[in-house]
Amino acid sequence: MRLEKSWTILGCAWLLAFAMYCPMFCIPPIVHILKDELHVTYADLGLLFSLPLTMLVVLAIPAGFFSDRLDAHRAAGIGAIVLAAGSLMRCFSKSFDLLLVLTGVYGVGYSMILPSLPKLVGHWFPREKVGLATGVYATGISMGCTVPLAITLPLIFPLTRTIGGTFFLWSMPAVAAVVLWWVATRDSSLPSRPVNAPPLHGTTGRLRLPWRNRNLWLIALLLFLDNAHFYTWSAWAPKLLTMKGAQPELAAFIASVRGWASVPAMFLMPWASYKTGLRKPFIWGAGLVLVGASWSVLHITVPLSWPLMVLVGCATSGTFPMILALPLEILPTQSIGLISGTILSIGYIGGFAGPWLAGYVVDSLGNFDVAFLFLLVMAILWAFIGLLLPETGSRARQVS
Repeated sequence: MRLEKSWTILGCAWLLAFAMYCPMFCIPPIVHILKDELHVTYADLGLLFSLPLTMLVVLAIPAGFFSDRLDAHRAAGIGAIVLAAGSLMRCFSKSFDLLLVLTGVYGVGYSMILPSLPKLVGHWFPREKVGLATGVYATGISMGCTVPLAITLPLIFPLTRTIGGTFFLWSMPAVAAVVLWWVATRDSSLPSRPVNAPPLHGTTGRLRLPWRNRNLWLIALLLFLDNAHFYTWSAWAPKLLTMKGAQPELAAFIASVRGWASVPAMFLMPWASYKTGLRKPFIWGAGLVLVGASWSVLHITVPLSWPLMVLVGCATSGTFPMILALPLEILPTQSIGLISGTILSIGYIGGFAGPWLAGYVVDSLGNFDVAFLFLLVMAILWAFIGLLLPETGSRARQVS
């Protein structure tokens, strides 16, 4: 019964993760339409896209504390209701200011959900399956980021020919997630971790303030760099490709290849990590891949962008579930909701700052050169942090 319930929880978490990102990632393909209809700048649209991440930065720590004190299942369910309501209300916004406010409401729900998901996984799955379970629901995030990029402009927008109608259709996964979460997973209070479960690496017998832990800051900075790359590439790759000469529909589809490649990477990279018993080479290796990608994207032609998007998707998303699982592997677990909230709050600064600053750069300079050179520097730092993190794979535990 516990096994059946754990996979039901994970399936609902997948749908919830998918629904969280659809209202955000339907924006990049229609940037040119939003700019013309709302009479705003690219920096404004970068802010609109990344505002839910801004809300996460502000609210992740109290949301994590709330998840610890209440219940991760209820916290995620309440967040789903707020997210669906904010996303639906965006359909009726007639001005950019109102659209920004309602996107902020959607961001509040988003901020309540994300810190609760690692805690749910940590309680419903044994330690050896945490990476796999994290990879499963993380593919929901990846699909929520990918499907809207691929089909919003050619399929969804033509159905209504309005921005509000597009937002409405992309709110439907959130509505479905709310219903399924409260119906299929009712009576799913978190079980206690078994008393004979092995202690997690780095866990001590007494509770320490999580922000005094060096590894917490390394993980948070690594998530910051991952998000800066992921959301900047996601938000502006379509625009960059149109500036290289691609039609908007083709540019959006090429950009979505990054997301399609990330789905198998989210399974294969953690699987390979567990098979080899090593984590660090996959993390610093992804940083080196992004060093090359950030430099080459400024110089290659549109046809060569297809394999480049595959590499970017594998590097940013293949390591994402590993980063999310690191707190469960090397940090104290007594307050994992607060720890996750702290890491998410710091890490997602990169998610909102990257797209906004890239939009400001293109407004000011007319190109993305400075933005992607800055991503190159951050990729070098990514690889360096990968070397500093402790090895948490089975080989390191066997040596210990």
